[in-house]
Amino acid sequence: MRIAGKTGVIILAVLLFAVPLLTVWDCNGNGEKTTDPLAPPEGSGTVKLTIGNLSDLTGVAANPLTVINMALDDVVAYYNEENLIPGVELEVIKYDTQFDPSRFITGYEWVRERGADMIWNALPPGVTTLKSRANNDKFPIFTATASIEREELAGGYMYCLAIAPTNEAYTFLKWLAENDPDFPQDRPARIGGAAWSDAYSNIWFRAAREYCKAHPDQYTWVKDYLTDIKFTWGTEVESLKDCDYVYLPTPPQAFAKEYRNAGHEATFIITEVAGAFFSMIDKGDLWNTIDGTMMILSSGWYNEDGSIVDLTNKLLDEKHPGQEGEDIRNSGVGYRAVKQAYMMCEIIRETIERVGAENFSSEALVGTANSWSFEYKGIEDFNNFTETKRFSQNYYGIYEVVVPEDDESGSSWQYITRIDPEWIPEVTAP
Repeated sequence: MRIAGKTGVIILAVLLFAVPLLTVWDCNGNGEKTTDPLAPPEGSGTVKLTIGNLSDLTGVAANPLTVINMALDDVVAYYNEENLIPGVELEVIKYDTQFDPSRFITGYEWVRERGADMIWNALPPGVTTLKSRANNDKFPIFTATASIEREELAGGYMYCLAIAPTNEAYTFLKWLAENDPDFPQDRPARIGGAAWSDAYSNIWFRAAREYCKAHPDQYTWVKDYLTDIKFTWGTEVESLKDCDYVYLPTPPQAFAKEYRNAGHEATFIITEVAGAFFSMIDKGDLWNTIDGTMMILSSGWYNEDGSIVDLTNKLLDEKHPGQEGEDIRNSGVGYRAVKQAYMMCEIIRETIERVGAENFSSEALVGTANSWSFEYKGIEDFNNFTETKRFSQNYYGIYEVVVPEDDESGSSWQYITRIDPEWIPEVTAP
């Protein structure tokens, strides 16, 4: 089955996520205002800062965006409830882009007209559509994803709180060659992959080819396939049958099942993008099919500890207790957008500490962001921005899907197992 053309591209972008309180404004096409039950009385002295969330509430990306929006709302509510930014209340106003690139511009203007001090974006089209406008207006946009080359954002007002696909590919391939005990010892590893054609996979494959070309003693690049939307992979499976490593498309379940049913044994490799679709692995009962898959992540998993993971689990347990929280964990990486939302809120908090609540401005926020650094697990500059650097991620973790025998817990999120205790510094050149 194939889906091509404009509809296919839209569906693909939705699926790519993209490897996130209380809503005071909601745009359901008409921009109706709702009541904020936590709004302080007039004259209380509290400064309200507004985050404009350009999301998809009713379009083809509405379902994938639900968990990401939930993560943002929960982090903002946490900051308000714990009074983590004294003298400030954060609010979120949402605009429904309906996943229409032209509506990102309309949404940008809409939230600004209603007092947005910054914008949160979790969709790749928001980056490419708005980066020039943000730069011209000198207005900060914090984005949870960006399928774009690093140099295209350098020095601008679009701050990506996530990975750069090029450096992610370099980092993953370097780690595999140097650390995977199953890496071939007497010859270069044969590697290839298949994916739907999209900005992220295109960049990732190009970087992987560059790394293989620079390290012919480690890798031979067999073939990469970038296709229209499709769900059968016979040609690609046959071509990649003798590989040692195969990059799985997003979503991964159809290719993985077809590849294993054909009797092929390559180690699958995936990134956070494919990890957004673990619910499909669950529904298809395919965990044994991807057992042994290697995965690179930009922050810890739900079964680890550390300030970000602890906060993620705390918010899940308190705001989505019981089966709801379990289902969110099993669904994959989506709710881990808590990390990006938290980092944005920390930049706001540091700005208030520096200039005071009454002196807050978008310009002051940019001033803080341009020298911002986040320490995690004792590592300085785990994430950071500089005057020119606009992708914050500097370290990665390496994981493996490990499926225990006869597991009936229903907690498939626990199959994601860290296999290197160290955080791996980002590799910036092949």
